[in-house]
Amino acid sequence: MSDVGGPPGGPSWFAGLMSGTSLDGVDAILVQFEDIPPATDRAPGETSYAVEESTYVTAIHHAHQPFPPGLRSELMALQQADGTNELARAASAANHLARHCADTLLPLLHANGLGPTDVAAIGAHGQTVRHQPDAGYTIQLLDGAMLAEFTGIPVVCDFRTADVAAGGQGAPLVPAFHAALLGTMVPRVVLNIGGMANLTVLDPQRPVTGFDCGPGNVLLDAWIARCRGAAFDADGAWAASGTVLPDLLERLLAHPFFARTPPKSCGREDFDIYWLEGMALEGLPAADVQATLAELTARAVADAVERYAPTCRAVLVCGGGTLNADLFTRLRGAMPGRTVDVTAAIGLDPMHVEAAAFAWLARQRLAGLPGNLPSVTGARGPRVLGAVYPAPPTQG
Repeated sequence: MSDVGGPPGGPSWFAGLMSGTSLDGVDAILVQFEDIPPATDRAPGETSYAVEESTYVTAIHHAHQPFPPGLRSELMALQQADGTNELARAASAANHLARHCADTLLPLLHANGLGPTDVAAIGAHGQTVRHQPDAGYTIQLLDGAMLAEFTGIPVVCDFRTADVAAGGQGAPLVPAFHAALLGTMVPRVVLNIGGMANLTVLDPQRPVTGFDCGPGNVLLDAWIARCRGAAFDADGAWAASGTVLPDLLERLLAHPFFARTPPKSCGREDFDIYWLEGMALEGLPAADVQATLAELTARAVADAVERYAPTCRAVLVCGGGTLNADLFTRLRGAMPGRTVDVTAAIGLDPMHVEAAAFAWLARQRLAGLPGNLPSVTGARGPRVLGAVYPAPPTQG
């Protein structure tokens, strides 16, 4: 590896493209990494908490591009099986997603004076439309070959399949990045709140663990869309106006997922508007339902932290949930005695973490190194993750 994480003598930048369960659009990251050796004494501002070799980010650029309404609607519709020419529609959506990803990344390159030859690879998550690891499959839509054609950059995608093939959940994958970035010498939890919520437990007394702990924003977004036609609850203001309904909260917490032990992962197959509407909501004030859904997310997180990370007194939060002030207040209230802060406290914007993780996974793939943690996913062993689509030959 070079000192900025690219192939020796090659491009030093990696790109990450992330589209999550919330379906709010594509986050694009340009990032450089540096490997750092074990150290407890470093120069001021260069703290390393890792016993083993770790990685930190030396430079980063970010852009977000919301989905066009038509593409978002189609990706949302493909979450449910309806038998209406789904194979053709999924292939078309994968092509359109590749185009949208390119249209998000290329202007970011240009704005920072970079071109395709400056980027070693794109790590692209794609859009999850089915996640059934117990049945042996997970599907993230994206035409990686087309994205390579559109950008002129090698693409690594389809990261989850190899882990599932090895008996794993295929998720979450970001704990490996959290461990590489932060090390494991200081006990703490990294909590990502997107459509679903997942956490990473970094504890020097045991292997890195991590798992999905339940819904993040997905039910909050679905309920406000159903009741008010809004895409999301801005700052959690609607939830904050309501009152938690204890009986409803207990019914929601009775979902079998919460009782499962890790490794575990979840998706819209587990938590969606149809499941919610089966919870006897008739006659309940809509704002109170929203407040209860916010409390559900906070309680599920707090219960998971207490059960699986009892020695961790610090929780670092990233993802779109950090923009919801009401949810953040509930998280702090649900975890008294623990500090709850955003990842900006350790120098990484909370909206950048997941996309940066997939840039790092692309780096792992090019180096022929594993990207999963069997202690997290339950796979039979470490696996090199991702399918590689080379850049098209230079014309001329």
